[in-house]
Amino acid sequence: MTVHPSLQTYADAWTHSIEAISELVMPLVEGEWNRATPCPAWSVRDIVSHIIGMECEQLGDPRPIHTLPRDLYHVQSEFARYMEMQVDVRRHHTAPEMTSELEYTLIRRARQLRNETRAPETMVRAPLGAEQTLELALRMRAFDVWVHEQDLRWALNRPGNLDSPGAYVTRDILLHALPKVVAKDAGAPPNSAVVFDIHGPVEFLRTVRVDAEGHGTIDGAPSLGPLATIALDWETYVRLACGRVRPHAVADRVKTEGDQELAAAILREFAVTP
Repeated sequence: MTVHPSLQTYADAWTHSIEAISELVMPLVEGEWNRATPCPAWSVRDIVSHIIGMECEQLGDPRPIHTLPRDLYHVQSEFARYMEMQVDVRRHHTAPEMTSELEYTLIRRARQLRNETRAPETMVRAPLGAEQTLELALRMRAFDVWVHEQDLRWALNRPGNLDSPGAYVTRDILLHALPKVVAKDAGAPPNSAVVFDIHGPVEFLRTVRVDAEGHGTIDGAPSLGPLATIALDWETYVRLACGRVRPHAVADRVKTEGDQELAAAILREFAVTP
Protein backbone atom coordinates (compact mmCIF):
# COMPACT_ATOMS: atom_id res chain seq x y z
CA MET A 1 0.00 0.00 0.00
CA THR A 2 1.15 3.55 -0.73
CA VAL A 3 0.80 6.22 1.96
CA HIS A 4 -1.64 8.36 -0.06
CA PRO A 5 -5.03 6.82 -1.00
CA SER A 6 -5.27 8.98 -4.14
CA LEU A 7 -2.24 7.16 -5.55
CA GLN A 8 -3.49 3.68 -4.66
CA THR A 9 -6.13 3.57 -7.42
CA TYR A 10 -3.47 4.15 -10.07
CA ALA A 11 -0.96 1.79 -8.43
CA ASP A 12 -3.59 -0.96 -8.34
CA ALA A 13 -4.61 -0.40 -11.98
CA TRP A 14 -0.95 -0.38 -13.08
CA THR A 15 -0.26 -3.60 -11.16
CA HIS A 16 -3.25 -5.39 -12.68
CA SER A 17 -2.30 -4.48 -16.26
CA ILE A 18 1.45 -4.99 -15.90
CA GLU A 19 0.94 -8.46 -14.42
CA ALA A 20 -1.44 -9.30 -17.27
CA ILE A 21 1.18 -8.17 -19.80
CA SER A 22 3.83 -10.30 -18.10
CA GLU A 23 1.49 -13.30 -18.21
CA LEU A 24 0.75 -12.69 -21.91
CA VAL A 25 4.36 -12.49 -23.09
CA MET A 26 6.17 -14.99 -20.84
CA PRO A 27 5.19 -18.07 -22.93
CA LEU A 28 5.73 -16.45 -26.36
CA VAL A 29 8.15 -18.10 -28.78
CA GLU A 30 10.69 -16.00 -30.67
CA GLY A 31 8.57 -15.40 -33.79
CA GLU A 32 5.57 -14.16 -31.82
CA TRP A 33 7.60 -11.23 -30.51
CA ASN A 34 7.69 -9.84 -34.05
CA ARG A 35 3.92 -9.79 -34.53
CA ALA A 36 2.46 -6.47 -35.62
CA THR A 37 0.22 -4.66 -33.13
CA PRO A 38 -2.41 -1.92 -33.60
CA CYS A 39 0.16 0.54 -32.22
CA PRO A 40 1.50 2.10 -35.44
CA ALA A 41 4.85 0.57 -36.53
CA TRP A 42 5.39 -1.31 -33.25
CA SER A 43 5.64 -5.07 -32.79
CA VAL A 44 4.94 -7.06 -29.63
CA ARG A 45 8.66 -6.73 -28.76
CA ASP A 46 8.52 -2.96 -29.35
CA ILE A 47 5.58 -2.46 -27.00
CA VAL A 48 7.23 -4.49 -24.23
CA SER A 49 10.47 -2.54 -24.81
CA HIS A 50 8.54 0.72 -24.49
CA ILE A 51 6.95 -0.41 -21.23
CA ILE A 52 10.30 -1.51 -19.79
CA GLY A 53 11.89 1.79 -20.84
CA MET A 54 9.16 3.98 -19.37
CA GLU A 55 9.16 2.10 -16.06
CA CYS A 56 12.96 2.38 -15.89
CA GLU A 57 12.61 6.15 -16.31
CA GLN A 58 10.13 6.25 -13.42
CA LEU A 59 12.76 4.41 -11.39
CA GLY A 60 15.27 7.15 -12.23
CA ASP A 61 17.51 5.03 -14.44
CA PRO A 62 19.58 6.94 -17.02
CA ARG A 63 18.29 6.90 -20.58
CA PRO A 64 20.24 4.76 -23.05
CA ILE A 65 22.89 6.40 -25.19
CA HIS A 66 21.76 5.29 -28.61
CA THR A 67 21.54 6.65 -32.15
CA LEU A 68 18.30 5.93 -34.00
CA PRO A 69 18.49 4.59 -37.57
CA ARG A 70 17.52 7.13 -40.21
CA ASP A 71 14.95 4.88 -41.87
CA LEU A 72 12.37 4.87 -39.04
CA TYR A 73 9.77 6.74 -41.06
CA HIS A 74 7.11 6.54 -38.34
CA VAL A 75 9.28 8.78 -36.14
CA GLN A 76 8.03 12.21 -37.15
CA SER A 77 8.32 14.32 -34.00
CA GLU A 78 10.60 14.99 -31.06
CA PHE A 79 8.16 13.17 -28.77
CA ALA A 80 8.16 10.11 -31.07
CA ARG A 81 11.97 10.22 -31.23
CA TYR A 82 12.13 10.30 -27.43
CA MET A 83 9.79 7.30 -27.14
CA GLU A 84 11.52 5.34 -29.90
CA MET A 85 14.93 5.40 -28.17
CA GLN A 86 13.93 2.89 -25.47
CA VAL A 87 12.30 0.72 -28.15
CA ASP A 88 15.02 0.66 -30.78
CA VAL A 89 17.79 -0.10 -28.29
CA ARG A 90 16.03 -3.44 -27.57
CA ARG A 91 15.00 -4.33 -31.15
CA HIS A 92 17.45 -7.25 -31.40
CA HIS A 93 16.94 -8.63 -27.91
CA THR A 94 15.92 -12.28 -27.70
CA ALA A 95 12.72 -13.54 -26.05
CA PRO A 96 14.55 -14.62 -22.85
CA GLU A 97 16.30 -11.24 -22.65
CA MET A 98 12.96 -9.44 -23.00
CA THR A 99 11.09 -11.50 -20.41
CA SER A 100 13.91 -11.39 -17.85
CA GLU A 101 14.31 -7.61 -18.17
CA LEU A 102 10.54 -7.14 -17.93
CA GLU A 103 10.36 -9.32 -14.83
CA TYR A 104 13.29 -7.55 -13.15
CA THR A 105 11.85 -4.09 -13.96
CA LEU A 106 8.43 -5.05 -12.59
CA ILE A 107 9.94 -6.30 -9.33
CA ARG A 108 11.81 -3.01 -8.90
CA ARG A 109 8.78 -0.87 -9.76
CA ALA A 110 6.40 -2.84 -7.53
CA ARG A 111 8.82 -2.38 -4.63
CA GLN A 112 9.06 1.35 -5.39
CA LEU A 113 5.27 1.70 -5.36
CA ARG A 114 4.89 -0.32 -2.16
CA ASN A 115 7.38 1.95 -0.39
CA GLU A 116 6.11 5.23 -1.92
CA THR A 117 5.96 7.96 0.74
CA ARG A 118 6.06 11.07 -1.47
CA ALA A 119 3.03 13.36 -1.64
CA PRO A 120 0.86 13.16 -4.79
CA GLU A 121 1.88 16.69 -5.78
CA THR A 122 5.63 15.91 -5.69
CA MET A 123 7.22 16.80 -9.03
CA VAL A 124 8.85 13.87 -10.83
CA ARG A 125 10.48 13.16 -14.18
CA ALA A 126 8.36 13.33 -17.35
CA PRO A 127 9.24 12.73 -21.02
CA LEU A 128 11.47 15.22 -22.89
CA GLY A 129 13.06 16.50 -19.68
CA ALA A 130 9.77 17.94 -18.38
CA GLU A 131 8.28 17.44 -14.93
CA GLN A 132 4.86 16.28 -13.75
CA THR A 133 3.22 15.53 -10.43
CA LEU A 134 3.66 12.04 -9.00
CA GLU A 135 -0.13 11.57 -9.17
CA LEU A 136 -0.22 12.45 -12.87
CA ALA A 137 2.79 10.21 -13.55
CA LEU A 138 1.08 7.21 -11.94
CA ARG A 139 -2.22 7.97 -13.68
CA MET A 140 -0.49 8.11 -17.06
CA ARG A 141 1.45 4.89 -16.40
CA ALA A 142 -1.83 3.11 -15.48
CA PHE A 143 -3.38 4.45 -18.70
CA ASP A 144 -0.38 3.59 -20.87
CA VAL A 145 0.04 0.00 -19.69
CA TRP A 146 -3.69 -0.78 -19.98
CA VAL A 147 -3.85 0.53 -23.57
CA HIS A 148 -0.70 -1.42 -24.46
CA GLU A 149 -2.10 -4.52 -22.76
CA GLN A 150 -5.03 -4.23 -25.19
CA ASP A 151 -2.60 -3.77 -28.11
CA LEU A 152 -0.86 -7.00 -27.13
CA ARG A 153 -4.14 -8.86 -26.63
CA TRP A 154 -5.29 -7.83 -30.10
CA ALA A 155 -1.98 -8.87 -31.70
CA LEU A 156 -1.93 -12.22 -29.89
CA ASN A 157 -5.68 -12.89 -30.24
CA ARG A 158 -6.11 -13.05 -26.46
CA PRO A 159 -9.01 -10.64 -25.69
CA GLY A 160 -9.79 -9.72 -22.10
CA ASN A 161 -9.62 -7.17 -19.27
CA LEU A 162 -11.74 -4.60 -21.13
CA ASP A 163 -13.35 -3.75 -17.78
CA SER A 164 -10.29 -4.06 -15.50
CA PRO A 165 -9.21 -1.20 -13.18
CA GLY A 166 -7.03 0.29 -15.94
CA ALA A 167 -10.07 0.53 -18.21
CA TYR A 168 -11.73 3.01 -15.85
CA VAL A 169 -8.57 5.12 -15.55
CA THR A 170 -8.47 5.13 -19.36
CA ARG A 171 -12.15 6.08 -19.60
CA ASP A 172 -11.63 9.14 -17.40
CA ILE A 173 -8.53 10.29 -19.29
CA LEU A 174 -10.20 9.92 -22.70
CA LEU A 175 -13.40 11.66 -21.53
CA HIS A 176 -11.34 14.59 -20.26
CA ALA A 177 -10.13 15.13 -23.84
CA LEU A 178 -13.60 14.92 -25.42
CA PRO A 179 -14.73 18.57 -25.04
CA LYS A 180 -11.68 19.77 -27.03
CA VAL A 181 -12.32 17.16 -29.73
CA VAL A 182 -15.93 18.30 -30.16
CA ALA A 183 -15.69 22.06 -29.63
CA LYS A 184 -12.26 22.95 -31.02
CA ASP A 185 -11.01 20.16 -33.29
CA ALA A 186 -14.33 19.22 -34.92
CA GLY A 187 -15.73 22.76 -34.72
CA ALA A 188 -19.15 22.05 -33.21
CA PRO A 189 -21.21 25.26 -33.36
CA PRO A 190 -21.87 27.42 -30.25
CA ASN A 191 -24.89 26.50 -28.08
CA SER A 192 -24.93 22.90 -29.29
CA ALA A 193 -24.68 19.48 -27.63
CA VAL A 194 -23.31 16.12 -28.75
CA VAL A 195 -24.21 12.88 -26.95
CA PHE A 196 -21.89 9.86 -26.70
CA ASP A 197 -23.57 6.57 -25.89
CA ILE A 198 -21.02 3.85 -25.08
CA HIS A 199 -21.98 0.22 -24.50
CA GLY A 200 -20.09 -2.97 -23.73
CA PRO A 201 -17.87 -3.97 -20.77
CA VAL A 202 -17.59 -0.27 -19.77
CA GLU A 203 -20.85 1.64 -20.28
CA PHE A 204 -21.55 5.36 -20.02
CA LEU A 205 -23.57 8.20 -21.50
CA ARG A 206 -21.92 11.63 -21.72
CA THR A 207 -22.97 14.95 -23.23
CA VAL A 208 -20.47 17.49 -24.53
CA ARG A 209 -22.01 20.96 -24.47
CA VAL A 210 -20.56 23.88 -26.42
CA ASP A 211 -21.37 27.30 -24.93
CA ALA A 212 -21.93 30.64 -26.68
CA GLU A 213 -18.15 31.30 -26.70
CA GLY A 214 -17.39 27.92 -28.29
CA HIS A 215 -15.98 26.29 -25.13
CA GLY A 216 -16.82 22.65 -24.48
CA THR A 217 -17.76 20.98 -21.21
CA ILE A 218 -18.82 17.42 -20.43
CA ASP A 219 -21.39 15.95 -18.05
CA GLY A 220 -23.48 12.85 -17.50
CA ALA A 221 -26.90 14.47 -18.03
CA PRO A 222 -28.68 13.60 -21.29
CA SER A 223 -29.40 16.39 -23.77
CA LEU A 224 -33.01 16.93 -24.86
CA GLY A 225 -32.04 18.08 -28.34
CA PRO A 226 -28.47 17.05 -29.25
CA LEU A 227 -27.11 18.17 -32.58
CA ALA A 228 -25.57 14.72 -32.98
CA THR A 229 -25.52 11.39 -31.14
CA ILE A 230 -22.66 8.92 -31.54
CA ALA A 231 -23.14 5.37 -30.26
CA LEU A 232 -20.37 2.75 -30.24
CA ASP A 233 -18.94 -0.05 -28.15
CA TRP A 234 -16.21 0.54 -25.55
CA GLU A 235 -13.46 -1.34 -27.39
CA THR A 236 -14.07 0.65 -30.58
CA TYR A 237 -14.13 3.88 -28.57
CA VAL A 238 -10.69 3.07 -27.13
CA ARG A 239 -9.22 2.03 -30.47
CA LEU A 240 -10.45 5.23 -32.15
CA ALA A 241 -9.45 7.56 -29.30
CA CYS A 242 -5.98 5.99 -29.05
CA GLY A 243 -5.36 6.20 -32.80
CA ARG A 244 -5.36 2.43 -33.36
CA VAL A 245 -7.95 2.53 -36.18
CA ARG A 246 -9.41 5.12 -38.53
CA PRO A 247 -13.19 5.70 -38.54
CA HIS A 248 -13.77 4.10 -41.95
CA ALA A 249 -12.29 0.81 -40.67
CA VAL A 250 -14.90 0.53 -37.90
CA ALA A 251 -17.85 2.23 -39.62
CA ASP A 252 -20.01 -0.87 -39.04
CA ARG A 253 -19.48 -0.53 -35.26
CA VAL A 254 -20.42 3.15 -34.98
CA LYS A 255 -23.98 4.50 -35.19
CA THR A 256 -24.56 8.23 -35.68
CA GLU A 257 -27.78 10.26 -35.55
CA GLY A 258 -28.47 13.92 -36.25
CA ASP A 259 -25.89 16.16 -37.97
CA GLN A 260 -23.91 13.62 -40.02
CA GLU A 261 -21.29 16.16 -41.09
CA LEU A 262 -20.50 17.08 -37.50
CA ALA A 263 -20.47 13.41 -36.40
CA ALA A 264 -18.01 12.60 -39.21
CA ALA A 265 -15.78 15.55 -38.22
CA ILE A 266 -15.77 14.39 -34.56
CA LEU A 267 -14.82 10.84 -35.55
CA ARG A 268 -12.05 12.19 -37.82
CA GLU A 269 -10.58 14.12 -34.87
CA PHE A 270 -11.25 11.38 -32.29
CA ALA A 271 -7.63 10.25 -31.78
CA VAL A 272 -6.21 12.08 -28.75
CA THR A 273 -2.99 10.16 -27.99
CA PRO A 274 0.28 11.15 -29.69
